[in-house]
Amino acid sequence: MTIATPFPLTLPRKQIAPAILAGLSFIVAFGEPMATLVRDWWSNPDAGHGLLLFPVALWLAYKKGLVEARPQPALGLALLAAAVLMRYASGLAAELMTMRGSLVGALLGLLIYWRGIRQVMHWWLPISLFILSVPLPEVVLGSLALPLQLKASQWGAALLEMRDVPIRLDGNVIRLPGRSLFVTEACSGLRSLTALLSLGLLVGGLWLQTWWGRTVLVLAAIPVAMMLNAVRIFLTGFLVYFVDPALAEGVMHYSEGWVTFVIAFAILGALTWLLGRVETRIRRPA
Repeated sequence: MTIATPFPLTLPRKQIAPAILAGLSFIVAFGEPMATLVRDWWSNPDAGHGLLLFPVALWLAYKKGLVEARPQPALGLALLAAAVLMRYASGLAAELMTMRGSLVGALLGLLIYWRGIRQVMHWWLPISLFILSVPLPEVVLGSLALPLQLKASQWGAALLEMRDVPIRLDGNVIRLPGRSLFVTEACSGLRSLTALLSLGLLVGGLWLQTWWGRTVLVLAAIPVAMMLNAVRIFLTGFLVYFVDPALAEGVMHYSEGWVTFVIAFAILGALTWLLGRVETRIRRPA
């Protein structure tokens, strides 16, 4: 059993000067990756989840506290040196993902140097949430968004056909009589998928006790997000065809997104409860 102690809010006097020097050096070396990361959290809709995940990760690290320190200076310095080299290379190429990867590597190197690998394992949840808060490159996002657009269009069109709505599917365009619905990149479900994966990791880390239960919950977020995005497209097409074409835009369109996300949250909550019951029955002695 791991015994954790509260995170110290003050440092011994002999450690203050080294800590300040290390902090200033870290800001000089990795200030640009940190600045671009915060900028994307604030201005990029595909990265906005970082505004929530990062504070939650800090809070969880504080609440979990520190385990017994077993510093590993050699491993920490090696990881830190690799992060610095990666940071230098990313600066030459002006490549954001490598730059931000060097930031994550440097933080892990400092943690291992200071407390050891056991602290990294103890903080696995806040570290994972922080890594999820780092946005993917545009190239990767584009390669993921297109298949999701096509799959959501196919599933939404199939649901509309089940309700006898006359449609023709052309890639990511659903053609209705007198109206066409374009499943754009923003409607691909990538944002909701990222949010639900983060939510599944957070909920599983807090309320589930086994690795397999957490894995099932995180993996379940993928089909849940894709299916509910298809339902959102179906609702849009259904309302456009039977009620009013104006319902495909504006407040109603965004409201459908919020409603489907709340439903997805409820589904993950119910699955978390079910997995918790299964964990309890498995661990209960015969």
